[in-house]
Amino acid sequence: MKYAYHDLGHREAGESVSVRLSGSACNVILVDQRNFAQYRAGLPFRYTGGHCFRSPVELEIASDGHWYVVVDLGGYRGRVRGSVDVRPTGVRRRSEHRGALVEA
Repeated sequence: MKYAYHDLGHREAGESVSVRLSGSACNVILVDQRNFAQYRAGLPFRYTGGHCFRSPVELEIASDGHWYVVVDLGGYRGRVRGSVDVRPTGVRRRSEHRGALVEA
């Protein structure tokens, strides 16, 4: 697996993203549309998140726009599976958006 991602579509600042994982430790990053294109091109990019050992990983949308969750193994061998939930601002339990990661 080079990387897996989930397209969150247009999100609003302050929404919470929860990524549930099973398998190897991995990098979980949240990027906007511009930075996802930079990531895919192998260019420098800005992100929220990092190397994760425990699940779930909780991240927050920084600004209104189109967002993606990306999971990669940082070049190491391993397997990871995951799912993504998005909760609107101020909502603790109800999930508005739910989906699985897609390998690229």
